[in-house]
Amino acid sequence: MRRAHIWWQSAFLLAGIVGLQCYFFPDKRIAALIDGDGHARGRPSAAISIAQPPGDGLLRPGEERHLRHIRQLTFGGENAEAYWSFDGQQLVFQSTRDALKADQIFVMNADGSNVRMVSTGKGRTTCAYFSRDGSRIFYASTHLAGPEPPPPPDLSMGYVWGVFPQYEIFRARLDQPNAPKRLTYNEGYDAEATLSPDGERMVFTSLRNGDLDIYSMTYDGDDLRRLTTELGYDGGPFYSHDGKLVCYRAHHPKTDAEVRAYRDLLARHLVRPTQMELFVMNADGSEKRQVTHTGAANFCPFFTPDDRQMIFASNMKDPHGRNFDLYLINLDGTGLEQVTFEETFDGFPMFSPDGKQLVWASNRNAKQRGETNIFVAGWVP
Repeated sequence: MRRAHIWWQSAFLLAGIVGLQCYFFPDKRIAALIDGDGHARGRPSAAISIAQPPGDGLLRPGEERHLRHIRQLTFGGENAEAYWSFDGQQLVFQSTRDALKADQIFVMNADGSNVRMVSTGKGRTTCAYFSRDGSRIFYASTHLAGPEPPPPPDLSMGYVWGVFPQYEIFRARLDQPNAPKRLTYNEGYDAEATLSPDGERMVFTSLRNGDLDIYSMTYDGDDLRRLTTELGYDGGPFYSHDGKLVCYRAHHPKTDAEVRAYRDLLARHLVRPTQMELFVMNADGSEKRQVTHTGAANFCPFFTPDDRQMIFASNMKDPHGRNFDLYLINLDGTGLEQVTFEETFDGFPMFSPDGKQLVWASNRNAKQRGETNIFVAGWVP
């Protein structure tokens, strides 16, 4: 997940069970355990409807503590990683629908209307984010390597994500989607970019130095700074609302056997995300501290409006299962609280700029197996 995306190949798939998956658990991958990278593998529906009227028919028992009037914004296919524009008027997300062979980037109004593709339609894309003024988006894409998307990892490898080396980060004008500007020049994976509150810098994940670490750079791709150096996967970073902190997910192998297994998979552009914990650090990479200690797959953290907590997705109730729910936790690791109670997948949460709404991806109300859609609800602190 958060951002992009590595494919989550689930053991459930191998057993013939359709389930959740998340791009990088990241990200959509989980949502679609259904099939592998966090992507839901259901066939996209050609008809994409405007959001259902507000109501509580989509609310599960226990969710009334924090959620009100859930609305479904997309209907059919694989839709995930929906992130608000800075003015709260639009959402950018990734989707596989119609004749598309892999995820492309789409934008829609906050009510689910006016859906349009804003990437090139070539290769595979992931992890999109708006510029501060809303005129541009940032996303990762493989289109420079060819019009066909890179194939997902071999299912015989089990539960793994593919860290595609063809991914580079681009910036594109919404009115010129076919002319994106390349911001990274690296022969390894570059993706999962999100912007700082002032829109001047971004944080992202890169394999440029031989390991999956978090970096920051300017809006134009300059002033590159490495923020993490620990062996293992560090990714899915988001800034706090005041720009002082960065939250992220990480897997740091400890034993010799874990290190060998990690390095062997990475040499094949793969990672195995069965155990991911959440961390917080200062925006300059200092004072890193671990927040969760669940031994499960925790991912897509995002700061609450007051920056005192994080909301995130986890399968902590059954670390070997495919049921992911949203949780809240204080930055010191206390106060863990379950937010959603869906029996399949909930992930990729993000608060609206005014803090009054929450958007996320879910398998709830799916009409086909593997379908993942975007939902929004009123937020009760």
